[in-house]
Amino acid sequence: MPHTVKGVVALSKGAPVELVDVVVPDPGPFEAVVDVQACGVCHTDLHYREGGISDDYPFLLGHEAAGVVSAVGEAVTDVAVGDYVVLNWRAVCGSCRACRRGRPWYCFATHNAEQKMTLADGTPLSPALGIGAFAEKTLVHAGQCTKVDPALPASAAGLLGCGIMAGFGAAVNTGAVTRGDSVAVIGCGGVGDAAIAGAVLAGATTVIAVDVDDRKLEVAKRFGATHTINSRQTDAVEGVRALTGGNGADVVVEAVGRPETYQQAFYARDLAGTVVLVGVPTPQMTLELPLLDVFGRGGALKSSWYGDCLPERDFPMLAALALQGRFPLQDFVTETVGLGDVEAAFAAMGRGDVLRSVVVL
Repeated sequence: MPHTVKGVVALSKGAPVELVDVVVPDPGPFEAVVDVQACGVCHTDLHYREGGISDDYPFLLGHEAAGVVSAVGEAVTDVAVGDYVVLNWRAVCGSCRACRRGRPWYCFATHNAEQKMTLADGTPLSPALGIGAFAEKTLVHAGQCTKVDPALPASAAGLLGCGIMAGFGAAVNTGAVTRGDSVAVIGCGGVGDAAIAGAVLAGATTVIAVDVDDRKLEVAKRFGATHTINSRQTDAVEGVRALTGGNGADVVVEAVGRPETYQQAFYARDLAGTVVLVGVPTPQMTLELPLLDVFGRGGALKSSWYGDCLPERDFPMLAALALQGRFPLQDFVTETVGLGDVEAAFAAMGRGDVLRSVVVL
């Protein structure tokens, strides 16, 4: 029988979210229903509310989630009822050209549930990133369920599902940070701080945090930044070069997603260094760089999709590192809130008051 639960929905562009009844169908083939225990409030959810991703309203928001599988459909073999899981939004298909080439983190045909969750009147909902986890239950493709150690609290575990994985993977997977590297991270929100923590774990010896907010720079130090630059007060490029012997950083992670900060990243890297774009730009943004500089500086300009992660490999690994005290996952949780507090959490995010608010059910 379908379940009617409470969920947080954006009904129209820019309107405050509402807590409404959501109908969750029984899982069909390859689908699973998950009882959500916690879900982080990510900036992507706000992008959905504001129409910055698509106009397929109404949206069921929330995607950084952990919970317990409560039902599975036919042909589901990798997870079972009672499994503790983190939800992911890139469940790889295993058969597209990227997967066949051994690069499943670039999968071009990721899975989502076939059925739709709906409003009480039958209106289909568009789940954020194919998840929709600001709800007591959600329906996903079984491949979106990644089992992790249940000793990890859900409030922290859910964050592996998006922002933390994106930042950590940008440094470690995409940027290939290694021992002795110098790293600069531009933008020190949750994603940027995860990149800092990942760079530290990978062995970087100089880790430079760049932001316009001194509060965020202080937090970045807690995640391992060895130096900070307030780019309102100091030119970011010159500041990074001064801290790296005049050369620039080996890897620069751009976690803002704006043309001006990307240009800073481009010129703040060493010759033959790497720029990693993990900040998400909006559709109207354009970038202009002298082509001769692109050629003459060499190196690599990369984009990082979801930290170029493979959830079944990376989520359990990060969960284990967190439980061992080697990765400060719990420190990303600034506050826990209820389902009815998502709009207030968006406001706190906009003021820069929080690293992550987490909805706990």
